[in-house]
Amino acid sequence: MRPLLLSFCCALIFMSSTSFQPADEWTPLLDKKLSKWEIYQSFQHKLGYKGEAPRDDNGNLIKPVGYNINKNNEFSVIDENGETILKIGGDIYGCLFTKQDYGNYYLKLKVKWGDKKWVPRLNEVKDSGLLYHSQGECGVDYWRTWMLSQEFQIAEKGMGDYWSQASSRSDVKARKEGSDYFFDKDGTLMEFGGGTTAGNFCHAGTDVEKKGEWNELELITYGDKCIRIVNGVVVMALSNSRYMVDGKAKPLVSGKLQLQCEAAEVYYKDILIKKIDAMPEKYAAYFK
Repeated sequence: MRPLLLSFCCALIFMSSTSFQPADEWTPLLDKKLSKWEIYQSFQHKLGYKGEAPRDDNGNLIKPVGYNINKNNEFSVIDENGETILKIGGDIYGCLFTKQDYGNYYLKLKVKWGDKKWVPRLNEVKDSGLLYHSQGECGVDYWRTWMLSQEFQIAEKGMGDYWSQASSRSDVKARKEGSDYFFDKDGTLMEFGGGTTAGNFCHAGTDVEKKGEWNELELITYGDKCIRIVNGVVVMALSNSRYMVDGKAKPLVSGKLQLQCEAAEVYYKDILIKKIDAMPEKYAAYFK
């Protein structure tokens, strides 16, 4: 009996150790080796790009840089006052994307702009993005760079805006001002995405970006629903996440995460994720 009792006690100790993690524990996604991410780079895009695959001076298609080639060290990790910070240069369009797929989660991160901008956005606001529910291969979007996904826009004066990538769609309560649409929790539920009447873009409900500072972004997804929070303020709620295949809608509720490299220098830190088993009750009203 003593060996059996000893084995039972050892099992209890093992189950209570750090290897047995609570369901609500945050998991860090950023480390010095970018061990949870892979790289894709496409091209250095030029002014006047119209969505076609770029060609050289002889009219030949230019091949993308490709997967897991960190040309020009566009993606690097730096240490600043003991903090691990991801630096994305921006000169070559591309992304970091997670090795793992995620669904039903709460994600949070902090982001801050660098000083540099590149063609073709020298005269436009700095732009990046968090792409989630990412599926398939890179390079299927307009810029021949990113995966089919839903985009949480990260841009000056536009943190939390909605973009669809490739054939993704989502429903948003919105109001129309001129030719633009803005998230409005009391607005009309509308379809957004390629091929819809409203188009593939919707502004966040409000601009709460902290200029020149770290901004905290939160993304909560459960099933086909999503909440976007910027600096503690809900800026958009989306539902019925889907993508189109041969004119038919398919659910888009899980996938990889992508962080864009898109003609602007940008920094990220404190990238954390945890599994959830329901949409938090405080946000349920956004979907009624």
